[in-house]
Amino acid sequence: VTGNLCLTFLFYPVTRGSSILPMIGLTSEKSIKYHIWLGNISMALFTVHGFLYLVYWTITSRLSQTLKWYDHYVSNIAGEISLLCGLAMWVTTYPTIRRNMFELFLYTHYLYVFFIVFFIWHVGIGFACIMLPGFYLFVIDRYLRFLQSRQRVRLVSARVLPCETIQLNFSKTRGLDYNPTSTIFVNIPAISKLQWHPFTITSNNNIEPEILSVIIKCEGIWTKNLHQLVISPSVDRLQVSVEGPYGPTSTNFLRHDMVVMISGGSGITPFISIIKELIFVSSTLKSKTPKIALISVFKNSSHLSILDLILPNSTSINNNNHPDNFDLQIEAYVTRERGQPKEKISSTRNVFFKPNASDLPIYPTLGPNSWLWLGAIISSSFVIFLLLLGIFTQYVVYPVDKKGKVGYSYTKKASMNMFLVCFSIVVAASGAFLWNKKKNIADEDSKQIQDNTEEYSTAKISDDVELESLPIRSVIKSVNVQYGQRPDLKRILSGIEERSVGVLVSGPKTMRRDVAAICSAELADNLHYESISFTW
Repeated sequence: VTGNLCLTFLFYPVTRGSSILPMIGLTSEKSIKYHIWLGNISMALFTVHGFLYLVYWTITSRLSQTLKWYDHYVSNIAGEISLLCGLAMWVTTYPTIRRNMFELFLYTHYLYVFFIVFFIWHVGIGFACIMLPGFYLFVIDRYLRFLQSRQRVRLVSARVLPCETIQLNFSKTRGLDYNPTSTIFVNIPAISKLQWHPFTITSNNNIEPEILSVIIKCEGIWTKNLHQLVISPSVDRLQVSVEGPYGPTSTNFLRHDMVVMISGGSGITPFISIIKELIFVSSTLKSKTPKIALISVFKNSSHLSILDLILPNSTSINNNNHPDNFDLQIEAYVTRERGQPKEKISSTRNVFFKPNASDLPIYPTLGPNSWLWLGAIISSSFVIFLLLLGIFTQYVVYPVDKKGKVGYSYTKKASMNMFLVCFSIVVAASGAFLWNKKKNIADEDSKQIQDNTEEYSTAKISDDVELESLPIRSVIKSVNVQYGQRPDLKRILSGIEERSVGVLVSGPKTMRRDVAAICSAELADNLHYESISFTW
């Protein structure tokens, strides 16, 4: 029973488009730890449960019970199959396995489908209904993600930085809104049809209303293959699918007098979107913004090119509305070099991809009123399920129950309930998705394809000599770069005199722990610590 209670809440944290998590100030990314805790507790209890039954059957010489599938009682073999699927998932979540063999961890986790199906066949649909609310919302979210992932999106261009980092720029509709630190999941079939990788969005939908950008560090096998595809002269188009974006419903960086952003390596990615948002607030809305201090730690000088991405690739910030009162101080620390390298660092390259009529800009899956549509899908699908279940019970289950003492098969009843749940969700969600897709596509006519084609042709012509067609306003000249040392964070933070200072940290665990200890000290009443998660 306790394990079943854990299953009740197990799926809420992994429902990315959840309408419940934002109510308590959480995102799926930040609440994944609760999914891990609940999964560990559930599997520990289920393993003990199965082991004790196996011991009992061995002592009582009833091992044949392990192969019994009772059609009107608890199905033992269904429970054993469910347990084996759960154990396979549980073993591969071990940190060493997950880090070193991520693909094994990922593919094994698809066994959750068999785990749930055989679990319901084991305990019966009546007992399994206790986990229905959480699992029901998860199935709706998973199906909507599936529908979104079937559409190829328009990849406009890529920027290849000298530090083996790539910025991908996707086309998006103006109706797609997201907040800083949001993430999207990217799939490139040319590399892997099954792998989806999350990346933090670095663009700003206010300054760059038709572009969505992510930064990808080429470290693993998948990202290195992507790097090879992007720089290959023979590749003029990439098929890409995305899921998302997902992120916080709101941000509140303006409440502080000063914001200190501390990043280690790739941890700078979420801060790029935050800085762009503050640039927009300062330049366009003419609102007062806090002072910003960006403290970034890099391994070598080539990584300083990432700072170029802080400035938006948009004409929204021009001379007329340039943020004159925007106070941004950048301190960069290069830890593995004693001084500025003598050899010239290779320049940033811009690669433009040929547009295709079948590729669409990224648009909101359920339109601008996504919460209303999600509520409509949940309610309408559940009504459809109840109606179909009532018809099935009235005309199929009741006649069999009345005729015999045994009654209707537990397995068939559970199977039909699972089918009706899936059927109801498919009908309601597909209708809402297709309605919004038609409405979004109507706003995107062939003119945008034509404009992108002309832009691609012009870019390729001007790019024959060197792929640097976009003007890059370098901020490195205004950066105070320190070589061969790490920042003295305690000295820096303790020397800030503003009354309210937001300290945002994105980087290694040791860095987050050290900054949290500094902010929690007695004399640091003005420091407010917050850890920012990132993916690249």
